[in-house]
Amino acid sequence: MEGRGARLDTLQAIELAEGVEVRLRVAGPLLRGGALALDLVIQWAVILLVGFVLMLTGTVVGGQTSVGMISLLWFFVWWWYPVFFEAGRWGATPGKKIVGLRVVQTSGSPITFGQAVLRNFLRYADGLPFLGLGFFGIPTFGFALATVVATRRFQRLGDLAARTVVVYDKLVAEPEVPAPPPIESTAPSVALRPEEVRALAAFRDRAGLWSEGRREEIADHARELSGSSGPAGVSRLMAMAHWLQDRDRR
Repeated sequence: MEGRGARLDTLQAIELAEGVEVRLRVAGPLLRGGALALDLVIQWAVILLVGFVLMLTGTVVGGQTSVGMISLLWFFVWWWYPVFFEAGRWGATPGKKIVGLRVVQTSGSPITFGQAVLRNFLRYADGLPFLGLGFFGIPTFGFALATVVATRRFQRLGDLAARTVVVYDKLVAEPEVPAPPPIESTAPSVALRPEEVRALAAFRDRAGLWSEGRREEIADHARELSGSSGPAGVSRLMAMAHWLQDRDRR
């Protein structure tokens, strides 16, 4: 029963190298299918509309030239339409944007152009098996559906290869772990360089995102400054950070 609950909950927790936990709301197959349907409608509308205009210009530029331009139009709209939008500022095709989805790396960062190319050029494999004959058969996306259902983060083949996930565009509030408050502000025992002051401020500001064990692990690296380790070291670093903050406010 516990495993089933974890499977139904699409809020995925991912711990980064520095110990910060990123939480992503992963989109399931139903909503992604709706976004795909919207994108297909948009793509075919563009192909048919612009293709009709190019056919009309065939009387001027020649029939062969017109056919070649329509073929190029189909290629760029079919293959590069998702790459252009997902690698851009939106991080999503118009269909995904309409239903409130975006594509990100598994770490939560925006995807790169190379990842956008890889995940979308593998759509041909995701579209298998095809209904009909040859390259122009109708894709059923059977492989995509099978991998989406089978993987924990609902990733299709292109996502697995590019290390991407499709998530809800609305950000989920990060859980807060209260940082231990200092008993009192304490001045550092030695003069600190500007980068060390910034490091202490960053430790204070981000301590609430880390578990108690992670805070102690990071504080132990500065035991020469704090003179303590473990919880005592954390409290002393926090006290120094608050002293520096109070000093800057004066």
